[in-house]
Amino acid sequence: MSSLKKINFLRKKITRSLTRNVGKSQLQEKIDLSNVTIKRILISRPNHRLGNLLMITPLIQELTETFPQCQIDLFIKGNLGPVLFKNYSKVNHIIALPRKPLKQLFQYQRAWLSLKTRTYDLVINGDKISSSGRLSVQLARSRYKLFGDESPDLELHSEKNQHMAKAPILNFRSFVTYQNSKTTNEPAPRLDLKLSPDEILEGRKKLKDLVQNEEKTICLFTFATGEKCLSKEWWLNFHERLREEFPEYNIVEVLPMENVSQISFKAPTFYSRNLREIGSLIKNTQIFIGADSGIMHLASAAQAPTIGLFSISNEKRYYPYGNGSAAFNVQKSSLNELLEIIKTILR
Repeated sequence: MSSLKKINFLRKKITRSLTRNVGKSQLQEKIDLSNVTIKRILISRPNHRLGNLLMITPLIQELTETFPQCQIDLFIKGNLGPVLFKNYSKVNHIIALPRKPLKQLFQYQRAWLSLKTRTYDLVINGDKISSSGRLSVQLARSRYKLFGDESPDLELHSEKNQHMAKAPILNFRSFVTYQNSKTTNEPAPRLDLKLSPDEILEGRKKLKDLVQNEEKTICLFTFATGEKCLSKEWWLNFHERLREEFPEYNIVEVLPMENVSQISFKAPTFYSRNLREIGSLIKNTQIFIGADSGIMHLASAAQAPTIGLFSISNEKRYYPYGNGSAAFNVQKSSLNELLEIIKTILR
């Protein structure tokens, strides 16, 4: 482990230790909002990663459906907010922490202080294990606050409640009473980038330019960070099997920012730094296959059938769901089993 990773690990450990009891006193009883008008909501998810930010889109949908009159502010990190939440009309204001606080100390302090200048009707922590999320909810001015802790009612649903996108929704449903309350057994909203018809049409044009035919397409993303990235040997073997099993399909590869390919550029490639452009192209393919990564969540949010390849990360927390999607553990199952799952989805 590098020195920087050790420092970050120690920092997170200390912060979690200091904030683990923040908000515990508010768990004694449920919140009854049946006769309360909720107009201003804050969702706190101070994280810059693409997948983590996309996984609050189901919560935004849940709150919008529950409180049609509401406006939602987001407390996040980095500059992806305006891109990812562009078509969410209920997202009113984005408070963004800089990715590198020490280099932008004034902006970092100003973002935290802004939590005290606004008043909300409801504040929700978007991830129960986020220390900065708990702290920001504590600092925010609001009568009603949800820190993300599991309700005792959810003990029987503990496995389902592990998913990062579903957990805050299930906890919200469990802690809050309101008109037309949903049960924890009802499906959670899916990740949604809310691509516009024009964006989808543009993605279709880009895909056609890439493959130069009218055949259906399988989309690959062969990159992932660190140990989540599967070997070239695995990907080359998988790509060859795909070509054998699905000769009637195009195969295209979406490239990462690093512009590298684990299949040695043996398929037509698409490169862009525009996330909505990438999502719109993936939307027009029949299936997306890639390791656990931000682009995997982008594919899921583009409403494409998505197979997430897992090796070391917690698939119960990050698996793609909805749209006929599936999680596949490459350590526990064979390539033949993966090909059968692909056949089932493509049917």
